[in-house]
Amino acid sequence: MELLALGLILGFMLLLIAGIPVGIGIAVAGFIFGWFGFGEFLFNLVPSRIYGVVTKYEFVAIPLFVFMGVMLEKSRVAEDMLEVVGRLSGRLNGGMAIALIIVGILMGASTGIVGATVATLTMLTLPVLLRRGYDPGLASGAICASGTLGQIIPPSLVLILLADIMGESVGTLFAAAVMPGLLLAGLYIGFIIVYGKIRPDLMPPIPEKERQGLSGWPLAKKAVLSLSPPLLLVGGVLGSIIGGIAAPTEAASVGAVFSIIIAALYGRLTIPMIWQAAHGTLRISAMIFFILVAAQVFAIAFRGLQGEDLVKDMLYLLPGGETGALIFLMLLLFVLGFFLEWIEISYIALPLLLPFFIEQGTDMIWLAALIALNLQTSFLTPPFGWALFFLKGSAPPSVTAGVIYKGVMPFIAIQAVALLLLFNVPGIATWLPKAIGW
Repeated sequence: MELLALGLILGFMLLLIAGIPVGIGIAVAGFIFGWFGFGEFLFNLVPSRIYGVVTKYEFVAIPLFVFMGVMLEKSRVAEDMLEVVGRLSGRLNGGMAIALIIVGILMGASTGIVGATVATLTMLTLPVLLRRGYDPGLASGAICASGTLGQIIPPSLVLILLADIMGESVGTLFAAAVMPGLLLAGLYIGFIIVYGKIRPDLMPPIPEKERQGLSGWPLAKKAVLSLSPPLLLVGGVLGSIIGGIAAPTEAASVGAVFSIIIAALYGRLTIPMIWQAAHGTLRISAMIFFILVAAQVFAIAFRGLQGEDLVKDMLYLLPGGETGALIFLMLLLFVLGFFLEWIEISYIALPLLLPFFIEQGTDMIWLAALIALNLQTSFLTPPFGWALFFLKGSAPPSVTAGVIYKGVMPFIAIQAVALLLLFNVPGIATWLPKAIGW
């Protein structure tokens, strides 16, 4: 049985390397090795597990949050926010890069969709940054780092699925991720400010003439008009969830409706735009749910083949006990991030290792925050970081893959620093859930 469990993992990895789509590969490997292990009984278990996934009330929040994000992206809210924040920080070396990070926080909390955020920020800002004399690598790194903040800052699809895997409430994980997300964004901004002092030639400020074009009261008025709607949306959605006023699904539905209202207030709500948002939501949600359903086959087969016992025994052999196993998990997730997407890592690696930590009495809220912060690196690490692909697809031809890879390295290092801080100071993640009584 244990040999079949190892064969199951190896078989799935080989299917991935062969270019088979993740959802198909994970189901095929599960069916084949599960059938070898305990015959046709496997097929009797699968329907009930799939039914459990598609009828789970919490998962209704996924398409609603996706719709909210796609609608805000289509209404070009980010474009207005970026211009305003860029003007406000224009005197600083690296002011536009700082504006990128701040807009990334707001977009991440509003959308939670990496592809939409990175592609939008690339098209809006990369040509402008290059024209203003920014180093191409630094500009690319700042865009990728900013665009991926939505995976740790709630509401985040990563956190919703982690809540399901780890058996915690979505609201608790949202509360636990707020401070780690802001910590990471603060480290990004601190790096840009310091590096701007050291190498001002790589990130010059906005020219004085351009800043004078919009300043004073007109700038303040535009800042209020541009930033208020997304801030109210974020505050309403997160505040209602964390404050216990609404369930995540209820808050997501309100957020989806308010994203339509914001698009209307900006005068950009049209029938074609609603159609595009609905189509984008359907495509993204279908991809997520297909992998969720396929992962059930893999999970049943692996558990039936006693794979959980195999992994648990392996972790017991590691030196350092619980701490050693945590370090191993963090290193494993980081390495897998070079080759796999976060949803694949979540539904393959985590279910194999979590039983050990549950048995050890590890704080699941802190562990979830560590995992979410670690999974975010999978969007930036070459060669398969999705943020890098999204940026390359939207960037000018002069910005090569090598330039992008070099540019994201400092930001990957910053993510490692944030992970170390959270590892050594669990209170960063746990104090807010405890403060509100969760």
